[in-house]
Amino acid sequence: MAPKTSVAILAAIVLAAALSFSCSTTRVLEDGQYRLAKNKVEITNDRKFNPKEVEKYIQQKSNSYIFLGWNPFLNFYNISGKDTSKFANKLIRKIGVAPVVYQPSQVDASIENIQRHLEYLGYYHSDVQSDVKVDGRTVDVTYSVTLGDRYRIDKIDFSVPEGEFSRDFYADTANISVKPGDYLSEYALEQETERSAAWFRRNGWFGFTKNYYAFEADTLQKRDTADLLMMIREYTRNQSPENARPFRKYHFGDVNISWDKDLHFNRRVLRNMNTIKPGDLYDEVVVNNTYSRLSALKLFNGVNIAMNPRDSVDIVDCEISLTRSRMQGFKVNLEGSTNSSGLIGISPQLSYFHKNIFHGGQWLNLGFMGNFQFKSSDHSIRSNEFGVSGSVSFPEFLGLPNTLFTGPSIPRTEINASYTYQDRPEYTRNMISTSFGYTGSLSRGRFYYQVYPIQAKIVRLTHLDPAFFNTLSGNPFLRDAYQNHFDVGSSGMVYYTTCADINPKVSYQYIRFLLDASGNVLSLFNGMMKTDQYGSRMIWGTPYSQYLRYELTLGKTIVFGRNDTQALAIRILGGAGNAYGNSVTMPFEKQFYSGGANSMRGWQARALGPGRSPADTSFVIPSQTGDMKFEANLEYRFPMFWKLYGALFTDIGNVWTLKSTDEDSLSRFNLKDFSESVAANWGFGVRVDLTFLILRLDMGMKLLDPSREDRYLGPSEWFKRDGFAVHFGVGYPF
Repeated sequence: MAPKTSVAILAAIVLAAALSFSCSTTRVLEDGQYRLAKNKVEITNDRKFNPKEVEKYIQQKSNSYIFLGWNPFLNFYNISGKDTSKFANKLIRKIGVAPVVYQPSQVDASIENIQRHLEYLGYYHSDVQSDVKVDGRTVDVTYSVTLGDRYRIDKIDFSVPEGEFSRDFYADTANISVKPGDYLSEYALEQETERSAAWFRRNGWFGFTKNYYAFEADTLQKRDTADLLMMIREYTRNQSPENARPFRKYHFGDVNISWDKDLHFNRRVLRNMNTIKPGDLYDEVVVNNTYSRLSALKLFNGVNIAMNPRDSVDIVDCEISLTRSRMQGFKVNLEGSTNSSGLIGISPQLSYFHKNIFHGGQWLNLGFMGNFQFKSSDHSIRSNEFGVSGSVSFPEFLGLPNTLFTGPSIPRTEINASYTYQDRPEYTRNMISTSFGYTGSLSRGRFYYQVYPIQAKIVRLTHLDPAFFNTLSGNPFLRDAYQNHFDVGSSGMVYYTTCADINPKVSYQYIRFLLDASGNVLSLFNGMMKTDQYGSRMIWGTPYSQYLRYELTLGKTIVFGRNDTQALAIRILGGAGNAYGNSVTMPFEKQFYSGGANSMRGWQARALGPGRSPADTSFVIPSQTGDMKFEANLEYRFPMFWKLYGALFTDIGNVWTLKSTDEDSLSRFNLKDFSESVAANWGFGVRVDLTFLILRLDMGMKLLDPSREDRYLGPSEWFKRDGFAVHFGVGYPF
């Protein structure tokens, strides 16, 4: 993107913002109407009580704001005026956000909602008053809440059916969540009934629900206290005593599994997935585990488990019906970037998947990727990369019986292989890799892991540019990174998240740790290997790499605002690698880099660092890497109109070397000059949220460039040569 075009875009944004500031937010209102600008809740007698607990029960929500009480789309809507017959005005209204028209009746409804909710929380006879302030054509409503009386539970008595049910109930009383000394509240009692009912369903009492519970509270005997009677009756809350039926304890009976006839499938795999065994005591968790395991195969659009109790006997039969999904298909991904120097990068990806390649839930994935960098003004500056990969995933832990895994998921065995060809001005590289390992999840889809005990790669470089070869010869660190080598070792990854949705709509957080070790097993056989001229041990005439690499990522996304349409995303990541033994430095493909669509967005990929060092002129296309990386990202996301969302972001970070010559000291990590070697950028972006897919366009401007003598870049430099970068991607950057 040319600097003039970028300046024009910025000017358009500034103009739109100026128009938004200058336009009224109430112009379209009819006579006698007011815009609801703000709701506020004040708790008068308890500072510890969070007002947000009752804010969501306000009936009429005010207009939301993007920044400090400003929403440009609200102002933009009011440009249309009151004449809606004109096409231009209709279009403006569709793009903008309509003002919320204040409705006095909704205030009374809100007061009633708040009082009802406070009583549910255990605050009885709370007082809620409203104060409506009118400022011109806008209204602010303040709800003053005086929390009501609370009662502590003095003692708890129980009334439950006699016999086996009573014995099971009293065996669980130590786990009852409501205890003497707690405050009485309907909320706490409801939570306990759900917990207790689930416990019964895990212990044979099929069909038992919270609706069999009833409570009586006596608050008259002692001041500010209550005596509680917990009852379990043999009829539900909506029934009368005439409907009472004795509770029965059930065992699993017949288990039948059916699926679409045109789906060729190995029945043995389904038996391994099913944990419901005839004759076992009924357990709701076992049923849920079977559902999760069958769903995890990703072969079925519908997994339906029907439990049918038999008449007159304590047996419940199981009918599992499976509806097939699409077995195979293609996926396409594309990333692109450019900067003010005219360097363009395009990274297309195409993958094919088959979810039942051997008729037993085995997944086949074939991937094809490219990475092309070039300058349209200079055809000699270009880099081409092509890759093909294939993997097969088995729904079992090869080497161990599936009977060892009884939870909601079982590990999958992964076998992967890939080939990559890279043609750069400095060299041509060929890489062949393979791996064998296990993947899976725990805690019902919150904790994920990947363990690859065996992974191997061979890298061959050819057609080295003479000037680049001379550079390698004089620099042992570059020479070790850019040489033919074997990479044989192990790796692992653990990932925890509070929301595993592809496109989360709620607040969540995550943590990811990666560990990669190579060459340690091979080093045991050093005495049997020959050495090259630099003293490196070799296998079949090629040195092997030896290093340890680790990386940690922490992230949190906070969703807020009206209808939860705004978000603040935060990410911090750091990593380091150390070469030792048979290697001077880590292989190039294992080194860290910054920049790109998901990193420091003011730079293109591999264009930043290491440290304060300038760009390495040995490379025509940037290839800046390091042994260590630190990065922090902050992004504010907000709705615009239709399916478009905006983003404002800032990124700070860099990569550094841990070992270097004196001449390269600017690249080394040094705590003393850490602040001077950190880069920073800011930017804005647009996202198209298609629910199942996020399309993203980001523009990042440099604020701090540690490779420059004057590190600070002001607004006058953002759109000049090497001052910004534009990125296109799929999905959020983090």
